[in-house]
Amino acid sequence: MKVVIVESPNKIKTINKYLGKDYEVMASFGHVRDLPAKDGSVRPDEDFAMSWEVDAKSNKRLTDIARAVKESDELILATDPDREGEAISWHVLDVLKQKRAIRKDLPVRRVVFNSITQSAITEAMKHSRDIDEPLVDAYLARRALDYLVGFTLSPILWRKLPGSRSAGRVQSVALRLVCEREAEIEKFKPQEYWSVLANLIEKGKTFEARLYSVDGQKTDKLDIKSGEEAESIRKAIEAGQFTVESVEKKPTKRNPYAPFTTSSLQQDASSRLGFSPSRTMQIAQRLYEEGIITYMRTDAVQMAPEGIDQARRAIEKEFGTAYLPSTPRIYQTKAKNAQEAHEAIRPTDMFRKPESLKGDADQQKLYGLIWRRTLASQMRSAEIERTTADIAVATTGRAIALRAVGSVVTFPGFLALYGVEAKEDRDEDDEDSRELPPLEVGDKPKLSSCDIEQHFTQPPARYTEASLIKKMEELGIGRPSTYAATISTLIDRNYVRLEKRALVAEDRGRIVTAFLESFFTRYVEYGFTAGLEEQLDEISDGKLDYKQVLREFWEDFSKATTEIKDLRVSEVLDSLNELLADHIFPAKEDGSDPRRCPTCGTGTLSLKLGKYGAFIGCSNYPECKHTMQLSDAAAGGLSENAPSDGILGADPESGDNVYLKSGRFGPYVQLGDEKEAKRSSLPKGWTPDSMTLDRALQLLSLPRLVGAHPETGLPITAGLGRYGPFILHDGKYANLPDFEEVFTVGQNRAVDLLAAKAAGGFKRGGATQAAIKTFEHDGGPITVRSGRYGPYVNQGKINATIPKDAKPEDVTLEQALALLAARAEATGTKTKRAPAKKAATKAATTKKAPAKKATTAKKPAAKKAATKAE
Repeated sequence: MKVVIVESPNKIKTINKYLGKDYEVMASFGHVRDLPAKDGSVRPDEDFAMSWEVDAKSNKRLTDIARAVKESDELILATDPDREGEAISWHVLDVLKQKRAIRKDLPVRRVVFNSITQSAITEAMKHSRDIDEPLVDAYLARRALDYLVGFTLSPILWRKLPGSRSAGRVQSVALRLVCEREAEIEKFKPQEYWSVLANLIEKGKTFEARLYSVDGQKTDKLDIKSGEEAESIRKAIEAGQFTVESVEKKPTKRNPYAPFTTSSLQQDASSRLGFSPSRTMQIAQRLYEEGIITYMRTDAVQMAPEGIDQARRAIEKEFGTAYLPSTPRIYQTKAKNAQEAHEAIRPTDMFRKPESLKGDADQQKLYGLIWRRTLASQMRSAEIERTTADIAVATTGRAIALRAVGSVVTFPGFLALYGVEAKEDRDEDDEDSRELPPLEVGDKPKLSSCDIEQHFTQPPARYTEASLIKKMEELGIGRPSTYAATISTLIDRNYVRLEKRALVAEDRGRIVTAFLESFFTRYVEYGFTAGLEEQLDEISDGKLDYKQVLREFWEDFSKATTEIKDLRVSEVLDSLNELLADHIFPAKEDGSDPRRCPTCGTGTLSLKLGKYGAFIGCSNYPECKHTMQLSDAAAGGLSENAPSDGILGADPESGDNVYLKSGRFGPYVQLGDEKEAKRSSLPKGWTPDSMTLDRALQLLSLPRLVGAHPETGLPITAGLGRYGPFILHDGKYANLPDFEEVFTVGQNRAVDLLAAKAAGGFKRGGATQAAIKTFEHDGGPITVRSGRYGPYVNQGKINATIPKDAKPEDVTLEQALALLAARAEATGTKTKRAPAKKAATKAATTKKAPAKKATTAKKPAAKKAATKAE
């Protein structure tokens, strides 16, 4: 028997079918070990020795793999064909050696396949190799660099900028891009300009002609700066006569796009389908594992010869020979790195049309995009005839010329398949779709109308996930397998937020970026980060020693961090005040000092650092307690001590005023004026603009009494806490999935949530999974539930999988007890027994007798179920 190791369990069945009964395919479930998240995992003083840790789940899988390998004739490492896949194979082999599972005479081979098809796998088995050590070295270097930066920078951030999160090597540079774009937008000053457009008629057809020159001077987009000037030109055009002075017809070609790389797939799926990069990769992973597309993490644009041949045959069948170029199109990869797979993303079968895919609609959409792009890449160019006509306007006192531009597609070529462009891809002035009437020199078109329109220049657009990936790729920052994870990390750490598909820098992100730009300038420079990526590429090519790269990096980096550790917080704040001045202290319309405290009038506003992050405070503290959130300061908002704090109304019970205020941690409502007045922060999704007296009183009424628990008689309350809405009973909490429910949750619903939490069936932030069946038992309630990996029974902390041949709704109490007992025996967990005083009762005896019998009878099946539940 030969053991084959792959990454994903979803591949096992398919690959086993292709290889046959002489092979046993097993999955590592991705990476099997990593650097522990603690100091000392990478030790520069010991020549960058690394300590690896295997988690509990991976350890069990590796034990199973080791057991199989000891009895095998050969070990075949068939993890994914990229840097991460090579690293996983290396880790698996290293752990197997430590477990003494690799005999001296046991052959160990590494194979890679770019698609999960019978031909690809069979061919891969014929061309095995050893593990690519330089590729593993590049992985080790990258992992060590990321660890050293993260575990060295993050503690400094926590000390100097309380409330900040970790800083990563690539994430910090990507964050800088987003923050710099935000700063550009804030500094942008719009310019007014006017457009002049004439609608002319020739041979019965209306066409547009834009202003081209005035008095012999060519007019650019921003040249007409006022409405008066535009109106003057319009009057001259309306009074003039028109003559076509020249007509130029120029045939052009538009070439197809190259097949997809990881980056271009993420960009196109975002702009055309609205998928986030992470969503795109999830769907592509499934398509790959099902053998529908080739490997999806790659920056190569070339296709294998068999792929090109199949694409050309599919084009000929679908469109005919007219759409097929005489020779195949060959694309060359622009990226320098050699760390990823070496073929573009393409269908494994070009004749499989998107509509033939059944099931998931998103899979069909993404596959359709890949199929069309791949076939289009091998089709003939589109042929377009571009016509430019210059038209003179004969008018008194002014020389005015207009220009009309139009295009006609004379042969669609690849546009017949890949013709609809994403909105972001189109140019504002793209005139390919405009068609002019047949114009000849000397023609005298008539004027239908002349329109003038006011415009203002627009600030640069915020990055979307797709455009940020494109920019990172242009700069050489990150790699195909890291783009989606990098953006997700920035969002998860609250450094940026997604707003209508745009990435907006949060204040926390801007402060971290300003700090790094001030004190770690070199390490957030685009050129430095891209240079490190190139060095990693050279390591993977075997041209550089990875430890030498680490030594050179660490020598400079450790010196920089040592210097920063001695900085006083006041020095850090002075630097941040200066760098972020345009954002947190925007200029005032009256020209007064934007940093003068509006409360005391004499203090100077400055960044302050608190337990939960940065805020704006007055230099006269504690005499002046003026504070403000950064976001309020940037928007010119008022402080919590400003005299114009909003009064929403009076509380009908106490008569006290109810205030809406803005504080250090965000907007909140307050009842009364006393120092110990009751307050409540606005929950997520509630904005100050939407606040009314009734809503404020609702918040201030929390926590509220829901009722008494029917079993204990103790009160159940509903309230709002640091982690969201909750219910509380006898010191035990259960989260509410929807905030609005905190005002409406009733006694029955609350009891169900508390019971589910006690049974381990509730997950924070999501709805409770309802029980299919519930049994009352002296040892605690037993529930039958539907889980991620299938139906199971639960009692306390024990979960036992229900066999596939049993329907969850038909499970009896006796069967449930048997499954739980077998699971407890397999894991060494003690089952909950009934209290001794109840053991002698008739009811307990009646229930327990069949349970013992069922345990004996069902033990083999239960053990099998327990194995599946692992």
